[in-house]
Amino acid sequence: MCTEISGGVCAPRGFLAGGIRCGIKPASQKKDLALIYSKSVCAAAAMFTQNKVKAASVIVSQENISNGKLRAIIANSGNANACTGQEGLAAARRMARLAAGVLQIDTADVAVASTGVIGVPLPVNVIEKNIDALKASLRGDEQGHADALEAIMTTDTRKKEIAVETEIDGKKVRIGAMTKGSGMIHPDMATMLAFITTDAAVHPSVLNSSLHRAVKRSFNRLTVDGDTSTNDMVVIMANGEAANKIIADEGADYEIFCAALEKVCVDLTRKMARDGEGATKLVTVTVDGAASEEAAEILARSVASSNLVKAACFGADANWGRVLCAMGYSGAGFLPEQTDVSFMGKTDSVQVCKNGEAVDFSEDKAKLVLSEEEIEIFIRLREGNGKASVWGCDLTYDYVKINGDYRS
Repeated sequence: MCTEISGGVCAPRGFLAGGIRCGIKPASQKKDLALIYSKSVCAAAAMFTQNKVKAASVIVSQENISNGKLRAIIANSGNANACTGQEGLAAARRMARLAAGVLQIDTADVAVASTGVIGVPLPVNVIEKNIDALKASLRGDEQGHADALEAIMTTDTRKKEIAVETEIDGKKVRIGAMTKGSGMIHPDMATMLAFITTDAAVHPSVLNSSLHRAVKRSFNRLTVDGDTSTNDMVVIMANGEAANKIIADEGADYEIFCAALEKVCVDLTRKMARDGEGATKLVTVTVDGAASEEAAEILARSVASSNLVKAACFGADANWGRVLCAMGYSGAGFLPEQTDVSFMGKTDSVQVCKNGEAVDFSEDKAKLVLSEEEIEIFIRLREGNGKASVWGCDLTYDYVKINGDYRS
């Protein structure tokens, strides 16, 4: 049993969070510097962008988390600190030292994250001037979580947050999380910052395997625009304060924890897809009956990534031929002559293709379904038990407007 609760990253016992405005972009009045802190040492795991061009924060965090331990995450918005050379790397390491200094912990126990414009030097001096205020902002309640979340947002228009509670070994265990991400999003660690806290007692290697399992079925099945960022990361810290028997290998407790973590990650994935830059709709593409889960994922990802499909969703146009076309160039094997396609909304659905051919359907009904805020393209094959969903959004005029002047 896994239930949603309030509190975000501060819901698990022993975690504090905070956020302030330090003026990384002087013209912006929003909070831009966040801190998440555990009162005790945490087992930690992370996944990072697969882009060969990696931000300085990614390099430093990869180094610091290599021993499977963390106690804090410091993150800024307004500047990606990517493609900034040795100066940028020094700035990221300085951020870690500053956080460690005010928290009186080891520098190696601090992860660093940045998001914003690429290729601009990070004004780390303003972070240094405000590091004491950042520490003072730490709180163990929902407000602390909210301040930290605001501080990592960029073009986001909606908050992406969740906390859940489950039971492991007779103990109440909590997982809390926040993400930011709206554009430059595509599978392979998506494009986002995601910070997850839990009071579960979990061995670092087990925490790492559970994170990989959850990300595979959530963040790596997210696409907005086909671009994979330089700064992507998801970090999880587990401080063990729930006092359950440590999860050190696979088994019943491991499965309960994995299910709760996957629920958290899928929820955040859906929220990021719905808040894709300029988006008006959340689009879920589900393939069922494929030869394998992997084949289903490849097919669904191809459809969700298609600009023609995304544009049709924006215009509420039941152009199902674009769906089959995208499947056809996905690289996954399937039988077009055994493919059915339906468009589904919350209250109604319409089948538009059966066995790879058109069927009679009401264009008016299809338009109503595709005009809903959340729609699903459901594809049924007859080749096996493989099933996967990929989440994306429609492609609108506003996406071009937002990204046409992002730097300014």
